[in-house]
Amino acid sequence: MLAACASAPTPGFRDPILGLHSIAAFEPARIVGHWTQVATFAAANAPDCAPGRANFAPQGDGFALTANLCLAGRTERVSGALSFTGPGRMQLSGADPVGIGQPWWVIWVDSDYRTLVIGTPSGAFGFILNRSATLPQDRLIAARDILDWSGYDTSRLRLLN
Repeated sequence: MLAACASAPTPGFRDPILGLHSIAAFEPARIVGHWTQVATFAAANAPDCAPGRANFAPQGDGFALTANLCLAGRTERVSGALSFTGPGRMQLSGADPVGIGQPWWVIWVDSDYRTLVIGTPSGAFGFILNRSATLPQDRLIAARDILDWSGYDTSRLRLLN
């Protein structure tokens, strides 16, 4: 019976047993503005959805977030307060804590804050935001590498066009 448990598939897109690290030096004020979602994780049979959009606006000690995100093959409309729960860690207030309301961790951002990689400790979702709809190859490679290192199954990463 123990062998059956060990071979059971992991739910989500990352192995939650592996550690996940958020960016301690993350500067929240630098993500204010409009972003385009350029990649997401989805099962092989999940339907395609259009690239998402996100807008972060300062609000109190966090952000007002308005977004349409493609998550696991579904478009999720998101609107609400995003608060900081630690360095590089955010959470959407009042949202389903097992869905979109899970903690969002910034696991990578390039030095000029043009590309942002967000993941969840559970691995239920992860995505890449970019300031423009075109993600340069060097930043795509860096994002894939950090997602892989963070335990994500990058074979399930879908670019959105």
